[in-house]
Amino acid sequence: MSYEYVKTIPSPKEIMEILPISEEIRNTKKERDQIIKKIFTNEDDRFLLIIGPCSADREDAVCDYVNRIKGIQEKVKDKIVIVPRVYTNKPRTTGEGYKGMVHQPNPSKGSNMYQGILAMRHMHIRVIRESGLTCADEMLYPENYAYLEDLLSYVAIGARSVENQQHRLTVSGIDVPAGMKNPTGGDMSIMLNAIKAAQLKHTMIYRNWEVKTSGNPLTHAIMRGSVNQYGQSIPNYHYEDIVRLMEQYGQRDLKNPTIIIDTNHSNSNKQPKQQPRIGMEVIKNRSLNSSIKRYVKGLMIESYIVEGRQEVGGGVYGKSITDACLSWEQTERMIYEMADKL
Repeated sequence: MSYEYVKTIPSPKEIMEILPISEEIRNTKKERDQIIKKIFTNEDDRFLLIIGPCSADREDAVCDYVNRIKGIQEKVKDKIVIVPRVYTNKPRTTGEGYKGMVHQPNPSKGSNMYQGILAMRHMHIRVIRESGLTCADEMLYPENYAYLEDLLSYVAIGARSVENQQHRLTVSGIDVPAGMKNPTGGDMSIMLNAIKAAQLKHTMIYRNWEVKTSGNPLTHAIMRGSVNQYGQSIPNYHYEDIVRLMEQYGQRDLKNPTIIIDTNHSNSNKQPKQQPRIGMEVIKNRSLNSSIKRYVKGLMIESYIVEGRQEVGGGVYGKSITDACLSWEQTERMIYEMADKL
């Protein structure tokens, strides 16, 4: 074999003993989980906003951003529930580039998976402690979820992972909402099959154990646009796209049918400044059709402190080193405008 075995990674239990959480954080997560769950079960008609940097590359800037979001959340709490994006695992289309804090706790240095696991857990704990907001992260590596399971209130499965059996079955054993993105090719049936699989009970191998899962009834769809055979972006956030997905949802026996619209990626053709316009169109369509309002429960948006993106080592505080994001000023204005229209 051509693997070089570097070091044994501690178990989730060992990492949690190194970085434990307080009773206050445990209670905060419990309360937040219930609030967010009720949006998916139609017990709370507030709008969900999953928002934050494309990648959480440095703890100080991410905590700064989330503490700013906390101030907005208090002002719009009657209409919007905000779940900050703190994404510590980043899929790379070609395998090149920054793969997230779990790989590189310092983006300018080489990989150190052990320090990366400590860094991502430390950051999530600090975010909750300082802001009182529990967060979303992407499940790029199913086994890594166990290092954050006592901290996250939302999990996203990316367009490249949604067909993977291990991701589907792992989601079936977690107890927070999990969004399945449509694949990059745009086939909605793949996403819906993933939702079905994750809502069922399974027996599987997980972290060297045979485990049984209970099924996750909060698994749902995220529409992120697609790419055709010529590499062109095809959006799927429009009225007609949502209606088609609702029809497909209706043909399947799925619990808590929900759609989240990702306003970036192929929906914006990676033009982040289009996100406010896309979000407002979605909100308008909810007002035009009561069924769309019932199904479409929120948006996923990429924003940070400074607009755009930079290369690793660029040195601009609060500016993305992966996909380009909205600025803080654009974000603040957008959220208030959305709250006015909801």
